[in-house]
Amino acid sequence: MDFVKLKAPTLKDLFVRELESMILSGKLKIGEKLPPERVLAEKMQVSRAVVNGGIAELARKGFLQVKPRSGVYVMDYRRHGTVESLLSIMNYNGGHLRRDEIRSILEIKMIVDKLAVELSVDRHTDEDIATLEHCLEEIRNDNIEEAADAAFTFYHELAMTSQNTLLPLIYRSFRVPVSHLWIRFIQKYGCEVVYKSARRILEALKAHDKAGALASVEKAISASISGSKEIYEA
Repeated sequence: MDFVKLKAPTLKDLFVRELESMILSGKLKIGEKLPPERVLAEKMQVSRAVVNGGIAELARKGFLQVKPRSGVYVMDYRRHGTVESLLSIMNYNGGHLRRDEIRSILEIKMIVDKLAVELSVDRHTDEDIATLEHCLEEIRNDNIEEAADAAFTFYHELAMTSQNTLLPLIYRSFRVPVSHLWIRFIQKYGCEVVYKSARRILEALKAHDKAGALASVEKAISASISGSKEIYEA
């Protein structure tokens, strides 16, 4: 059995987590001005370098805004955040996504998957199909996490076959939350359901059946959004 290496968080990591928690919990309100770095350092008993680095990271994630000669303000992360903001929300919620977040991710996934199959129908090669066949078989796995990883890989490869440069990058940027949803889905419904759904898409691609491929994508994801295969957290 493999064991992962444990890594203690740095003071900057702890600072970032604390402020993220205060923002996500509402203790720090959107638009609120933070105390000066010197005051934050004294109150939290860390160096100003830690505070400065933490603020820079939180600004990059869309949680804070640094205004020269004015100060640091809490930003509306829903408007200015990134995928990293979403991961911070997951960590704040104990690794889980809320209903609205799950629905939003699935809606984006539907758009990406539909565009991928629409383009792939006329662009895929025999080598692409062979790669997808291999990824498909990997989904049938008794290990839930490995099955979820295989499901992610199948749809990422599907985006690759579209020959659109951005689609695989967009899909991969959502790897952590999408993989979380695959794990959740397989726990509830089993990997065979995922396998059969992906198989229908692949068979439609091989037959150059664009309508069939699009319908298969919509049927599968719609079932998870508001149908018989919902995966919202209990």
